[in-house]
Order: sequence, then structure tokens, then C-alpha cells
Amino acid sequence: MIVLDNVNKWYGEGAARYHALRDVSERVEKNEVVVVCGPSGSGKSTLIRTLNRLEEIDGGCIKVDGRDIHAKGLDVNALRAGIGFVFQHFNLFPHLTVLENCTLAPVNLKRATPKEAREYAMQLLEQVGLAHKRDAYPNALSGGQQQRVAIARALAMRPPIMLFDEPTSALDPEMVGEVLGVMRSLAGQGMTMVCVTHEMGFAREVADRIIFMSEGSILERATPEEFFANPQHPRARQFLADRRRA
Repeated sequence: MIVLDNVNKWYGEGAARYHALRDVSERVEKNEVVVVCGPSGSGKSTLIRTLNRLEEIDGGCIKVDGRDIHAKGLDVNALRAGIGFVFQHFNLFPHLTVLENCTLAPVNLKRATPKEAREYAMQLLEQVGLAHKRDAYPNALSGGQQQRVAIARALAMRPPIMLFDEPTSALDPEMVGEVLGVMRSLAGQGMTMVCVTHEMGFAREVADRIIFMSEGSILERATPEEFFANPQHPRARQFLADRRRA
């Protein structure tokens, strides 16, 4: 579903130039749930943002469902319409209701009829436990509720892939579980997912594979069982030790 081949990314110019992704090669299979973890500044968010061209790359190739996403003439908006992305800070439209947030893109980009969009959005809001909030505005919702709406909004485009960029890091601890519960449900339905997260309990329970990054490189790939029981790279061992002490 996703293939990265020797991907490089730099930020800045001259002496301040920073190598954010270093020769990254990886595959994500259809229906696979991959968790990307590592210390702050390791390149995790940069990596996931390259998958729908929120970040451009400076070398290498990325293919999504067989398409080179940096090919000349590619319709970037069409690409993004087929990849669900859930951000750290929700990014809901504050002037639209919950239901309107979930129907705007399907009607305007996928040419769904308003009736079709509303019916499917209500199914999704039911799935994330927020059908009763359909007419509420984002500022009337808790952070956990806003993030669940953001997931429903992404799903409303019927994407074959969902990307999550630290979706719980902006939430109060008591709200984290409700968002992770929705993500667990999606994984159980066979959704292809790439998740950047520090939630190691979620990674252990839900991931098919864990990718550990540090300083822009992938240092370890493992099943959750292997990663948590016997991490191979010293930096991965240190990362897990730090998480256990946190």
C-alpha cells in the first residue's frame, strides 16, 4: 500500500541545514497497522507528513497504492482526498457544526449528494460515539470529542489509508482512552493505518509492526512482542526504559 525508497528530507539552508529523513526505505502492506515511535525530533512526524505531501521530499521515491506521489502532473488534492489524516490539534472548522465538518469534503470533493454525505456521516458519528453531538460546534466539545470528530471527518472520504500524527498528545490524560478506543476499532476493521504515537500500550496491543526512529533514520523494525521483550538497538532500549520511567 505504501512504499518508501531511499527517502531524504532536509530543512533549512547552509550551516543550519538539518537532515530530517536519512535514506528511509519502508513498506506498509494493505490492512497493516504500523506504529512509528521514537524520541522527539527523530523524524516521525516528518515521515508521516511526506505520505500525503504535506511535506515535500528532497530525494528518493514514495508510492501509495502503486502511484509515485511526486510524479509530474499528479493531482495533490486528489491524492490527499484518498488518504485520511488526523492531526495532533484536531483542525476542525470552528464555524461549522460537527455534522457539517464531516459532510463538507465529501460533497465538495467527492461529489456526494448532501443526503448521502449526511447519512454516511451519521453512521461514522455513531461509530465514534458522537451522533448526539451532530449539531454542536467544536468549541462546545472536549478535546477527546473533537479528536473523535476529526477521525470521523477523515473517514467520511472513505480513504483506504489512515494516517495519525500523535493524535492524543494534545489531550488531557482522561481523554486519551476514548480516542485510542476509536483507533482500536478501526484497526479491528482492517483499516491500513500508520500511527505516530507515544502510547506504548496502544502500540503493544494493536500494531502489527513497530518502527523505531532516531535522528531521521529507521533503526529498528519489529513485531510488538519482539520490540517490547527484546529491542535490538541500544537507542530503542533507552527509549523504552525512558518511557517506563515516565
